[in-house]
Amino acid sequence: MVHIVLIYLGAALTALWGITHLFPTKSVVQGFGDIAMDNGRIITMEWIIEGVSLFFLGVFVATVTAIDPLNTVSKAVYIVSILNLLVLATVSLFTGFRVNLIPFKLCPFIFLLSAALIFVGGLV
Repeated sequence: MVHIVLIYLGAALTALWGITHLFPTKSVVQGFGDIAMDNGRIITMEWIIEGVSLFFLGVFVATVTAIDPLNTVSKAVYIVSILNLLVLATVSLFTGFRVNLIPFKLCPFIFLLSAALIFVGGLV
């Protein structure tokens, strides 16, 4: 039972962090100042894509867990999700972590924590 709770916590943290990416999108783009309209659209698109991707990654993990957390397919989803979160944590560590805004500094830790929760809950 505890392992399922850990998986759900990892999934929820991932999904919630994705949702939190969606709210500040407009102010993030405005923070770049006077930039070309296409550049603003690209930044907007990237922020929305990251938020939606994280949300659905969390939902995907939670869904396979609800169906059967011991199934081979569920284990494969856990592995792929963990690898995805580790890649995101690495990218965030070398990019966003260097920004002087706390939410950017939180990204690698949130991704690592989510990956660890899913790993311990789903694969250990």
